Amino acid sequence: MNEVDATPQAGNAPWTCPFCPLLCDSFGVDIGPPGAPLALTGSDCPRARGALAHFSGEPVAARPQVDGREGDIDSALAAAASLLARSRQPLFGGLGTDVAGARALYALACDTGAICDPAEGRSLMRSLRALQDRGGFSTTLAEVRTRADLIVCMTEMPDAHYPEFFRRCGVGEREDLQVEDLPVHGDLFDTVALLAALVAGRIGTHESRVPAELVALSLRLREARYAVLVYEPGRLPAQGALIIEGIQRIVATLNRSTRAASLSLGGGDGAATVNQVFAWLSGLPLRSRAGPSGLEHEPLCFDAERLLADGAVDMLLWVSSFGPEPAPPPAELPRIVLGHPGMRVPAAIASNAGSVFIPVSTPGIGAAGHLFRTDGSVLMPLRALYDDGLPSVGEVLLRLRQALHASRGGKQ
Repeated sequence: MNEVDATPQAGNAPWTCPFCPLLCDSFGVDIGPPGAPLALTGSDCPRARGALAHFSGEPVAARPQVDGREGDIDSALAAAASLLARSRQPLFGGLGTDVAGARALYALACDTGAICDPAEGRSLMRSLRALQDRGGFSTTLAEVRTRADLIVCMTEMPDAHYPEFFRRCGVGEREDLQVEDLPVHGDLFDTVALLAALVAGRIGTHESRVPAELVALSLRLREARYAVLVYEPGRLPAQGALIIEGIQRIVATLNRSTRAASLSLGGGDGAATVNQVFAWLSGLPLRSRAGPSGLEHEPLCFDAERLLADGAVDMLLWVSSFGPEPAPPPAELPRIVLGHPGMRVPAAIASNAGSVFIPVSTPGIGAAGHLFRTDGSVLMPLRALYDDGLPSVGEVLLRLRQALHASRGGKQ
């Protein structure tokens, strides 16, 4: 893979927004006077505007901290390496980084036997479990825009979380492209199951107990040339993988006579990207580790929230480079945080715990990088807008790994 040009861009040059898994690349950013927040141009997306407000277009004065005291990067890395060397079962969480950071995370996880789970771990696993158990049909944003004639929003309208979604799909630009919201009757499990039965012809459309709205939608799906069922794993309830399997059952049935696909919206803050990287390097998705018996994938046992609640890990490495949130959970154990300089990270909350914070650059703002888009098939390049004076996550992790090897006497 070729390196992305890291040369800072002019204020209104084309820009790829890293703050949403749609990775919109038709906007610009206005870099105002020193200290002024970055301003979005070419769009009124509230998600991008809010994220850009955390950046000022000038070098950052934040310094690394060890137990709440400021120091230099070398001292912070030495302290972090010491925490890792003493850990018997580390947890790598957050995972808010780009491809280069993910590659460095994987190498460090293999060295330490760490379990890795992103901040969006539970919603990410819903889609992965459904894919592992049943398979599925998916599509891309470009294909939706050029080929779909019906979009059905299975988990409410997505523009609340993804403001640019309908524009990206060409809604309003093509007269033949229609959008419908799934009419929920009872709960979402029952509704999807009933719709699947209607589409498959297992229930008659004239039965009185069947809601008329679902009957109409099932007929519309069967008449469509190319239907796309859009859903957000993050909006699904517990055991949401069963709902995703139901969605895929509808798509599979439609594909016997027409064309249909699903589109999952999720994997933001680097979650989808890190999962892709871990899968191609190890053959396994996240919630895996290089343990004593080799590579292990435990999608239920390796849930970060469960591990922290059960005291099953003794150190946390948290990575969150796209903004002050998500911040690390307030667990009483040593932690290393690689985060946005505006992140509020408390010092160790127990006398026997250590705390290291290293501010890092944001891909697409102060650093170049790559991210995978939500549709999973497109790797988007990110270019730096300006030099923020901070190291990238990948650079910090490379140095941390070197410091760890040095503390072990060169043994890997």
